[in-house]
Amino acid sequence: MEYLTVRETAEKWKISPRMVQQFCTAGRIPGAQKFGTAWAIPAAAEKPQDPRLVPKPEAAPASGLPDRTNLMPLMNTPFRPGRCLAAVEAMEAGPRRDIAQAEYYYFTGQPEQAARAAGAYLTSPDMGARLSACLIYAYANLSLHQIQHARFALDEMQKFLAAGAEKAPHLRAAGAFVAATSAVLLHLPLPEELPEVEGLLPLLPTGLRAFALYVQAHALYLKGAYAHSAGIVEATLSMGASGYPIPAIYLHLIAVMDYMSLKQTERAEAHLLTAWEIARPDDLIEGFGEHHGLLGAMLEAVIKPGWPEDFKRIIDITYRFSAGWRRVHNPLTGHDVADDLTTTEFAIAMLAARDWTTQEIAQHLKISVNTVKTHISEAMRKLNVQNRKDLKQYMLL
Repeated sequence: MEYLTVRETAEKWKISPRMVQQFCTAGRIPGAQKFGTAWAIPAAAEKPQDPRLVPKPEAAPASGLPDRTNLMPLMNTPFRPGRCLAAVEAMEAGPRRDIAQAEYYYFTGQPEQAARAAGAYLTSPDMGARLSACLIYAYANLSLHQIQHARFALDEMQKFLAAGAEKAPHLRAAGAFVAATSAVLLHLPLPEELPEVEGLLPLLPTGLRAFALYVQAHALYLKGAYAHSAGIVEATLSMGASGYPIPAIYLHLIAVMDYMSLKQTERAEAHLLTAWEIARPDDLIEGFGEHHGLLGAMLEAVIKPGWPEDFKRIIDITYRFSAGWRRVHNPLTGHDVADDLTTTEFAIAMLAARDWTTQEIAQHLKISVNTVKTHISEAMRKLNVQNRKDLKQYMLL
């Protein structure tokens, strides 16, 4: 990719270098990268719109939901496994297909392309496309370690939610959906302005409602309510969510984590294999890397032996995503999450922190008791803790 300096970009866009610097710092230029004190800007990047000059969207009429059409359209599309890209290409040219293409890039582990595609809609007057773009852009930039860009998009979502009282109910629901999704998946506190789930769900279309229930199940998992979380997953899947591949993958993955927490490994493995069957034909691999935490032990036991090359790609996604995740999560929450363990050490430490015995871990991973002890000792050494209980403060529990 060809890059320009700040001064060259300023001359091209006919604005001041200071303004270009501000756009870069705010994360307004997709693909811009900082090297020391200097910025490199993609030559093909377009000048960001001044948000003050973007026309305000009309309120959604009571009888129609135009803004909802472009809210995470691929997530809200039913398709047969293996037909994901065809579903995107079948959409009419315009914002809906562009956002769906950005989703496709993201869920197939292509964050640079996802950020570039979503970046074009960060200031769109179409609220569905704009909110979708912010969500995709934020998460893609975590994987690209462009934390300023990610924070810019997260802030835009928060601002939209905070101004919710001025918006039509369906737009408030859309804002709440993306804000809750961004907060829960980063293990951050939910925004105070978030409406009750009961009021949110009826205003969302079927596929997004399924993903919203995944977010609720994930929030319950983080609170330790594993059985309740698993119950929501099972009910949501049984009521038609299985027809929407992207929400279904994420629902199955949180079920894996729930059942691993409950030490019901057979049920956990069944959900993992179902998620894998849905995801693999379209290479929808991103979610497996995002959920590596407690899911890691099941990936080690099931995916690694059967699909070693895919396992390596999942681990690459895990390292890339989790590094950016920690740079947002740790400063905002004050919690430290381990960042220097191998994936095997992390997976075993997660189980040990969940009170799995050495024998149970060895049996699950099909390795020796001594190997388990070695990995736990090494994790404790790296984290400078003295016993298993102290591992908890560094784990994604």
